[in-house]
Amino acid sequence: MFNRILIANRGEIALRVIRACRELGVECVCVYSTADAGAPYLDLADRAVCIGPPPAAQSYLDIARIIAAAEQTGADAVHPGYGFLSENAHFAEVCRDCGVEFIGPTPEAMALLGDKVAAKRLAREAKVPVFPGSEDAVETDDEALDEAEKVGYPVIIKAAAGGGGRGMRIARTREDLLAGVERARQEAKAAFGDGRVYIEKFLESARHVEVQVLGDKHGGAVHLFERDCSIQRRHQKLIEEAPAPGLDPRRKDEVCKRAAALIKKAKYHGAATVEFLVDEKQNFYMLEVNTRLQVEHPVTEMITGVDLVRSMIRVAAGEPIPVKQRDLKRTGHAVECRINAEDPARSFAPSPGVITRFDPPGGPGVRMDTHAVAGYRVPPNYDSMIGKLIVHDESRDAALARMARALAELRVEPIHTTAPLQLELMRNSAFAKGGVDIHFLERLLKK
Repeated sequence: MFNRILIANRGEIALRVIRACRELGVECVCVYSTADAGAPYLDLADRAVCIGPPPAAQSYLDIARIIAAAEQTGADAVHPGYGFLSENAHFAEVCRDCGVEFIGPTPEAMALLGDKVAAKRLAREAKVPVFPGSEDAVETDDEALDEAEKVGYPVIIKAAAGGGGRGMRIARTREDLLAGVERARQEAKAAFGDGRVYIEKFLESARHVEVQVLGDKHGGAVHLFERDCSIQRRHQKLIEEAPAPGLDPRRKDEVCKRAAALIKKAKYHGAATVEFLVDEKQNFYMLEVNTRLQVEHPVTEMITGVDLVRSMIRVAAGEPIPVKQRDLKRTGHAVECRINAEDPARSFAPSPGVITRFDPPGGPGVRMDTHAVAGYRVPPNYDSMIGKLIVHDESRDAALARMARALAELRVEPIHTTAPLQLELMRNSAFAKGGVDIHFLERLLKK
């Protein structure tokens, strides 16, 4: 096991890793920018090191400063959390070159699965269902037009190295395609330094279902079942749940097995998520592989009893996966709401500022993962999420009722949060029925 882990992140996930380190008897170091100076979670680390000013490019994304902090504090491993450098293969490679273990996949596995074109090719070999579309990046407009004609409009143009909706365009006509390819290339180049794009069939109505997987350095791989993440706005998830409601058990179990096979084929160790879109006939199509811990990992932890953060650390230290596939069981239903400092009534405008009152909910089956407290200042420099509210109960109906109760108890003042909207969704009859698609929330907001 490691002696000291540096946490190359901030906020809620930094606190989550601190707690895992404490339980494993491992010392931890937190890095922070001046925007996060004085944040209460820093006091729980063994050491805290300032790595720069508020802009992420000069702090949480500055590889040299993070490596210097690791060397200065004698850290023998780095946990990247999610976001920032968590899916940066170069950062993983620099860690390795400097003799610091990256708690995640190898740079080679990350690059392979992080490149959507390469991941799709590997998925075909592992018999994971993928979208009809180009097998490689399209180099010319004529290639894009040929692929669109083959699969039929509408199609979606995607960045090979992208994520979060950037470098993505929907084309319903030839004219849309030609204009969209150029814009997608430019956006992808600016956002990821890689302008390659590819073409896939676009589903007008689909659910977003993903499979949690875990691999180790001994060639082992397991899946920890699926999650539904269909409540989204502009490709950003707001509510996640597990298991995914209303899906054929045999079909989703087969997809889960295939997802684990893909991770094993990639010689991947650590936590990863294989994401799918599911059409109205319950056909699964792989979207991408996230080569990191996901924000929504707690719902999987709640239904399986597996601590994914501790498992990641143990796997990185060379231990085998701490649980066998045959021993993994789903128990009950879990729901997570991402509590963001945003105002849904003002097009989700950011709502930074000092929190003067913070009363998280409690009671049976309620978990609040947050770094926020009364007196905490939400900085305007980073992602707006201030916490995750997770509940677990014996059934989906009971879990939704418990989440509604917990959201009604939550008090965050005076800033605005997404909690009132999420409470409205808990009481929405269509959502309660289960199986809404990824456009459900945006349709609801337009009413």
